Amino acid sequence: MLLTTAASRLAVRRTFSVVPRRTIITVKDTFYVSNATAIGEGRNGTVKSDGDVPLSLKLATPKSIGGKGDGQNPEQLFAMGYASCFLGALQFVAGTAGKKDAAANAKIHSSVVLGPAAEMDGFALKVDLKVEGIEDESLIKAAHEFCPYSRALRHGIEVNVSKA
Repeated sequence: MLLTTAASRLAVRRTFSVVPRRTIITVKDTFYVSNATAIGEGRNGTVKSDGDVPLSLKLATPKSIGGKGDGQNPEQLFAMGYASCFLGALQFVAGTAGKKDAAANAKIHSSVVLGPAAEMDGFALKVDLKVEGIEDESLIKAAHEFCPYSRALRHGIEVNVSKA
């Protein structure tokens, strides 16, 4: 069947649109490795990590999605990691730009939202970062380009899943 109208061609393009392939970021050298193990009932279990100061946390599903809310949850941990990583990236790029003082009192507020995915079954995450104490938007943009968490979410990262 030939499509002769512009509207028909546009409808086909929308129906069969191709999502551009992202460049996956890979690790060239290893500077640090952190290991964590989740045990128990997933969101209602325990997670432990190694490192210079080992950490063990009780996990709990938030009350807002039917849990007891009596422990931490993966979204909290992700929000904390992203906020601290972005702050470090901001301070680094400010220092390399000769503007170290501009980021001295910066604060990063991160919000990780969990909800149903719009494009597929299951859940999705959304992140909102708010940068406080920085007037120079070019530093914020540079930090977003440099931060490993931002890069991972923007470009994708290598993830290997295998049987232990």
